[in-house]
Amino acid sequence: MTTIAFIGLGNMGCPMALNLLKAGHTVRVFDLLASALETTAEKGAIVCNSAAEACQNVNTVITMLPAGKHVKSLYLGSNGQAGLIDTLDKKTLVIDCSTIDAETANEVHSHCETLGVDMLDAPVSGGVAAAQSGGLTFMCGGSEQAFTRAEEVLKDMGINIFHAGTNGSGQVAKMCNNMLLAIHMIGTSEALKLGEKNGLDASTLSQIMLASSGKNWSLERYNPYPNVMANSPASNDYEPGFMVDLMAKDLGLAIDNAQTTQSQTPLGKMALELYKSKQKSGDGKKDFSSIIELFS
Repeated sequence: MTTIAFIGLGNMGCPMALNLLKAGHTVRVFDLLASALETTAEKGAIVCNSAAEACQNVNTVITMLPAGKHVKSLYLGSNGQAGLIDTLDKKTLVIDCSTIDAETANEVHSHCETLGVDMLDAPVSGGVAAAQSGGLTFMCGGSEQAFTRAEEVLKDMGINIFHAGTNGSGQVAKMCNNMLLAIHMIGTSEALKLGEKNGLDASTLSQIMLASSGKNWSLERYNPYPNVMANSPASNDYEPGFMVDLMAKDLGLAIDNAQTTQSQTPLGKMALELYKSKQKSGDGKKDFSSIIELFS
């Protein structure tokens, strides 16, 4: 077992930290939200007053933050103040599980390499349910050495641990995955609504498509039609889950990258516009499967 600093205890970070505690690690935590700190403290986490304090005398630092600007500010510093990396022991392993742009991830990697600190960008897939159950997928970018060091800790939070490639590769893999997720959730929603318009029962149609070539993860694990799947957000007034706002953010990262690399992503662009329309209608906090509501 090891001593870990965990910074960022949101919907994903909190259950991830709890799984580390359950596995027997010593976990030092920091978040701006007092209730999140209390939740982990009840399970034995050591609550700290700052990120820097949380990172004192630890073997590993794990961050789960909202966006690239937060990751950059924390690790590289801002407003003339030193970043977290400059205060870490050189033997500390840094694992950033945030979903951010690959450019920012590479910038943090570069600074870590300059100081001799091992780092992985390791965004996750699976949502809150997988974070709670310890069933996350980790997509890791960085050196073989960093990946080997991180693997045992990541296994206490996930079941699928992939080394995607060099610095920033984890973010690229996550970007591609979530663009595809948005596309097949939209396609699944369209198909179910079309069937409904023609008098088909959504549950029956779902079973037919699951046994046919239309089978996909959204249909199998996250059905967007209400009351077809008892534990899906669709059967709980689209309580997330994974918010529309977050899907729009991830699609934005993908489309920005596609423009930079001159990649053709017409379906990705269309998916982004549809999720933006959900945001404009005030549904940003709903689960992303609520995209089905656009198809009347």
